[in-house]
Amino acid sequence: MLHRRPLVCAADCWIAGSGVAYLYSGFTFVLVCLGLILICPLVLRLAGTSYRQLFVPLFCFILAGAYWQYNESQNVTVIPSVLGGSGNAEDIESLLVSMSGTIVSSVERDGDRVDFTVSADSIAGSAVGSTSGGKEKATSKTAKSVHGEKLLVQVRLTEENEIKVASGWRRGQRIQVTGQLQKPQGSRNFEGFDYNKYLHTQHIHWLFKAAGAASVKVTEGGWSMARLLSWNDLLREQIGQNITAIFGERSAEYMRGLLIGETSGLDREIYDSFSTLGLTHILAISGTHVAINIGMLFWLLRRLRVTKEASYVIVLFFIPIYVMVTGLSPSVVRSGIMAMIGIYLLRKGLLKDGLHVLSATAWLMLLWEPYYLLNVSFQLSFIVTAGLIVYVPLLNRFFTFLPRRLAGAVSISVTAQLISFPITIYYFNQLSLLSLAANLVIVPASSLVSLPVGTAALLLSYIWLPLGRWLGYFVDWMNRATFVIAGWLDGLGQGVMIWGSPAIWWILSYYLLLYFLLYAGSRFRETKNTQAAPDETVPLNPQLQPPQLSVARRIKLGRLTLLRFGLASAMAALLILGYQPLYANGAGYVQFIDVGQGDCILVTTPGGKNILIDGGGTVSFRKSKDSWKERREPYEVGKKVVAPLLKKRGIHSLDAVIITHGDQDHAGGLQAVLEQIPVRALLLNGSLADTSNFKQLLRTALKSEVPVYSASRGMRMKLDALTELYFLNPSKDSSGSITYQKEQNGHSIVFLLEMDGARFLFTGDMDDAAEGEVLEALDKGSLFPDITGLPVDVLKIAHHGSKSSTTAEWLERWRPEAAVISVGEGNTYGHPHPTVIDLLSSHHTEVHRTDKMGEVQMEVKEGRIRYRHHLHGGG
Repeated sequence: MLHRRPLVCAADCWIAGSGVAYLYSGFTFVLVCLGLILICPLVLRLAGTSYRQLFVPLFCFILAGAYWQYNESQNVTVIPSVLGGSGNAEDIESLLVSMSGTIVSSVERDGDRVDFTVSADSIAGSAVGSTSGGKEKATSKTAKSVHGEKLLVQVRLTEENEIKVASGWRRGQRIQVTGQLQKPQGSRNFEGFDYNKYLHTQHIHWLFKAAGAASVKVTEGGWSMARLLSWNDLLREQIGQNITAIFGERSAEYMRGLLIGETSGLDREIYDSFSTLGLTHILAISGTHVAINIGMLFWLLRRLRVTKEASYVIVLFFIPIYVMVTGLSPSVVRSGIMAMIGIYLLRKGLLKDGLHVLSATAWLMLLWEPYYLLNVSFQLSFIVTAGLIVYVPLLNRFFTFLPRRLAGAVSISVTAQLISFPITIYYFNQLSLLSLAANLVIVPASSLVSLPVGTAALLLSYIWLPLGRWLGYFVDWMNRATFVIAGWLDGLGQGVMIWGSPAIWWILSYYLLLYFLLYAGSRFRETKNTQAAPDETVPLNPQLQPPQLSVARRIKLGRLTLLRFGLASAMAALLILGYQPLYANGAGYVQFIDVGQGDCILVTTPGGKNILIDGGGTVSFRKSKDSWKERREPYEVGKKVVAPLLKKRGIHSLDAVIITHGDQDHAGGLQAVLEQIPVRALLLNGSLADTSNFKQLLRTALKSEVPVYSASRGMRMKLDALTELYFLNPSKDSSGSITYQKEQNGHSIVFLLEMDGARFLFTGDMDDAAEGEVLEALDKGSLFPDITGLPVDVLKIAHHGSKSSTTAEWLERWRPEAAVISVGEGNTYGHPHPTVIDLLSSHHTEVHRTDKMGEVQMEVKEGRIRYRHHLHGGG
């Protein structure tokens, strides 16, 4: 490898060094490097290589790590030091800030919010104080330079007519804006998405919040790269408008994604179907799109009798223009650079190895922007491309029974699926078993029909619009058929497997095992199909029977068979291990997920049962007249937090979902859960909430054939040998009918969980009246007398710690050692109420709060509980 592909080896070591530096920064990385240096003599002895050959990869590894560390040291904010004070984020967020700079990103409007990135030149903060008359007074500070630090500006429009003003904001313009700084929020749950870290990779450390278009003043800026890119934005807008004019309403947004990589307006139902089936790569401009367009351009140039040399030059100029027009995503940049290097080498007669071109491209991109390494588009693009180069020749031998072209297409599709599998489950945590079939059917339709014919229709529309529309009718028909097929396959719904995010070692082991398994398989087929070795003499066989293999060849086949069996067994074991849920070590877990102002608790029993108690929910107070403020995809906690977290933890199905009551902040997030994760039972509180969201939730449950049960006082449920639920509320309706209840809090499901010797009491949003009813039932001695007289280890405080619940009598009855309050950070309700906190303190109860601690997790084993908090370590 060192002799034949030194550039590939060096690039691999560069990537490895950058990755290790990301995982182990500072002195830890130095220790890793020292460890590698110390084992060099052992490597030299085992590999039989020289110091010189080992020096290059080791040098690349260390240099890459140093380069990563250097970029990290430069990727810091200067704003706290410029604004002065303690540098505390809360102090900075309290200032009124004025900032000037240049818009360096496209301006995106979604409902009432406009987002763009600014390279700031100067910034000044205004401290707000009080005069002797009690009036507020702003004390301004002199504007100071911030050396081009990037800020993500978010302008909240206050009036509908401000949309027209915001539409005039462009990349490259000079801007002055007044508002407040805000630190991006990090992850509040274990395995949750960290917005702060994501923005860090974009070199952004602060959000700049502004209210109303009046707070923004723009002027035309001078010449800059941003100004050049603003013309590119205008060109993309114009092309997008032309695409809309050519194709049908549903097809137009799909074609915008296919032709220029713009998917923001794509119908959510179509996008979700594509996402489930692993087809979103069609909409991500990548190597296929670049190759098809280059092929079309070469074909056109040949028809125009352009010389080969001139064609190369024209294509070399065309590629960067195409890359810019299609949005400059990492995948299209990778494809563009590879195509330019490949065409240049082809022109010089030097093109021999695709891996060298890929390695050079990776090196150039990572030198330009090291954080590309953490970009999922970059990772998928390079890993799949490398996989196609390395694995397709091995896999081709398994499809020799098919016609040549079909075998090639199947081999490429299968390889792409196998290679992308670990990255797909790491980021998206699901795999459709129908993905291969969907790719074999839909990818050729889009790549061979929709993309080239759609491009032709777009070009013809600039000559004569009706001509482009006429050709667009055929593309529109093909796209509609594609949507129907994708919707039908997605509707089957039985082929989606949920996988937890695997560890890095698991991913590396998968690729190594896959390579050796395919290599051993191909060698076996090659050996078996070879009738005789070149130096063997095969006797004439008048009966035309196949000659018998020699003893040596049979022994070789036997060894290869054993090797294949061993590798296949190792791969099966690896897949089984990777499919296990994240928390599956025989202990019990109670996980209070931070969903803001709402409740969501995941219980995993020692026997592997999973129970979800509520799912949070986003409460909207928007009026119908403010419909212009609605986002294309409004934030919904179930879709953005709960369902992704469950998948991330490898929850393949939920044995039960308990809806304590129908309020939106408890039941709203469950819609996404029922749509994305199999549920075996749904427990209600015996009443229905008269809201459209709750009705939709029940319709989804019925459509999915989820059994629905009514929980009531006196019921008990045994989940496994170590876990049992005892229901204390609500009381069963004497009529036995389920009715609508406007006030749901008092009817909350309240139950006691006994798990491996520990006791938890879950209370929903029960009020003091409901607490009194439960206490009265307990005093009568007929409600689980064997267990309700004992104290509980953990009490879930009702109604987010409001004043209307958690009475002194309630605490005296249960005598909890610890309490958990699920409450939103900075909520407007004033939860938890100070009297509740004081009451818990007086009872010597340890308090865990999601607003201050993030997710609260409890591991239960043999009656002992171990606590840990996402924001403040373990307990």
